Amino acid sequence: MENISLSERHARGRLQDLARDSRTSLAELSRLIGRNAAYLQQYVRRGSPRHLDEPDLRKIAEFLGVKPRLIATRTFDDAPHNDTHTAPGEWVEVPRLPLDASAGPGAMGAEEISFDAFRFSRRWLREMGLEGADLSAIRVEGDSMDPLLRSGDEIFVDRNKRAGEGIHVVRIGDALHVKQVQASAPGRIALISANDGYAPIELGREEVEIIGRVVWKGGRV
Repeated sequence: MENISLSERHARGRLQDLARDSRTSLAELSRLIGRNAAYLQQYVRRGSPRHLDEPDLRKIAEFLGVKPRLIATRTFDDAPHNDTHTAPGEWVEVPRLPLDASAGPGAMGAEEISFDAFRFSRRWLREMGLEGADLSAIRVEGDSMDPLLRSGDEIFVDRNKRAGEGIHVVRIGDALHVKQVQASAPGRIALISANDGYAPIELGREEVEIIGRVVWKGGRV
């Protein structure tokens, strides 16, 4: 990093210190911004890239709870650029998590750090009955919920809605599944697939963690 200025070195050092203080690795922060695991390690130690892209910088700063200029390697305006005519606060971001909810054999859960987000107006969420929901977006993998949910669909999971029957994302051990949840015998629940080729699964309630109810889906036509 021979050509890197002292102020740039300090900014990189602050990023490394903040990551350590938050008990987050540089690899996890790299995945947060959709980069390969070594991206920020190279940025901090080798000075490559010379500067982080503004959207990446803002996302990292927001995650660490600091002003972007604190970790910026060049002059930076903390105020985000708003290129829409929608009033501030009228947009809601739904984080996309690097997890697959398996509609088939269980997908292993990963770190729940968002790598991207869907952006919706509050008006649309209100019209869809989703205002105030604790939403996360994850991808469906497998065919056990065909034709209702197809592999590759994105689903919104409301973590505020865990009780009752319906289509839920559930965790069994370390694996995530998306299934129709139904009450069974006392103390037990049944996990039902939409695809008739998959037999129902019956488990004790203590064996299943309900993550949240599926409230929206999107995918290719």
